[in-house]
Amino acid sequence: MAEVEAIKRRFEVLARHLDERTRRLLAASEALAIGRGGASTVARATGVSRRAIGEGIKELTAGPPAGAIRIRRPGGGRKRTTDTDPTLREDLERLVEPVTRGAPESPLRWTCKSVRKLAEELRRIGHQVSHQLVAELLHELEYSLQANRKVLEGSQHPDRNAQFEYLNDQVQHQVTAGQPAISVDAKKKELVGPFKNGGRELRPKGEPEPVRVHDFVDKDLGRATPYGVYDLARNQGWVTVGIDHDTAEFAVASIQQWWQTLGQAAYPEATSLLITADGGGSNGSRLRLWKLELQRFADASGLELHVCHLPPGTSKWNKIEHRLFSYITQNWRGKPLVSYAAIVSLIAATKTRNGLTVQCERDDRTYPTGRKVTDAELASVHLDRDEFHGEWNYRIRPRSHPLETVIS
Repeated sequence: MAEVEAIKRRFEVLARHLDERTRRLLAASEALAIGRGGASTVARATGVSRRAIGEGIKELTAGPPAGAIRIRRPGGGRKRTTDTDPTLREDLERLVEPVTRGAPESPLRWTCKSVRKLAEELRRIGHQVSHQLVAELLHELEYSLQANRKVLEGSQHPDRNAQFEYLNDQVQHQVTAGQPAISVDAKKKELVGPFKNGGRELRPKGEPEPVRVHDFVDKDLGRATPYGVYDLARNQGWVTVGIDHDTAEFAVASIQQWWQTLGQAAYPEATSLLITADGGGSNGSRLRLWKLELQRFADASGLELHVCHLPPGTSKWNKIEHRLFSYITQNWRGKPLVSYAAIVSLIAATKTRNGLTVQCERDDRTYPTGRKVTDAELASVHLDRDEFHGEWNYRIRPRSHPLETVIS
């Protein structure tokens, strides 16, 4: 945008000193200086058509044509179509944005709006235009091809921002005290086998890696269920690759495996562990089994567990998503996940220039679904709710005699 404004100011200063030819050549020189996309940028800034800029570039690179150079008088030449057809711009904008422009019954409402189809519809209602002119007008009107963007999150909880502030304060306090704080979540389940994986990787030209045409689950291999633990202070990740269901039992088992493998050695004096998690899924705030399994982990580790859930509809803001999972996805892009061993190796090989390291292990245990937690079992959990949104923020203290209080 700054570049466009700078070009526009230069042209405004020189405008009264330029004739048709020098105006075209000056625009062409600006476009050449910019490089790729220069003609479009200069056209937006100066009002000189891209066709004229293209002619100017030819003249600059090949030299002026043989014979006398003719310069058209100001105001001479063929009038622009928009000057002779004053409703053209308005009708084009109505076609491009039929809903906001008040024409929901436009024949192009449910059609891909290519410049040729737009030109065809404009000609149908009486305008004499080509698809090249439509493209130029769209550039002038600052339209461009754009993909959908995921930004609509539905209804928001009134205390959404307050919960984020509370969660961040708890993390800051925990880290400052030298105690562990982690972000946890389950990554998307992945098909195991020679299936297409999004992205591209370098291979000899014309030799893409062959994969299956249909993405049907291989009954012998199934799906991989990666569950991640991200250490917020140490920029260190742990991923357990499960072969069975993503349950609360599996989620807590992954956290416990992280603690036994990495956490305990990194925090030998730890007395508490802060866990930040989404509000749903296998680590959901309303899941009884999640709390019961956390109690068993607290009993085994001796840690007081402080859990803070993200408010509803905000899972994409979980730190683990963009500090760990995104880099794993980048690392294995274009590589078929042909086996569990390949998945573990690709995850463990994930590193960043900012110092991220990841360890990964496979979990061969089964975690059946449908497990019920009785009221008595839930009552045995030493759970203390925080004053602020106790349904999202709570603590689970170790029991002094866990074997006596667990009801099997």
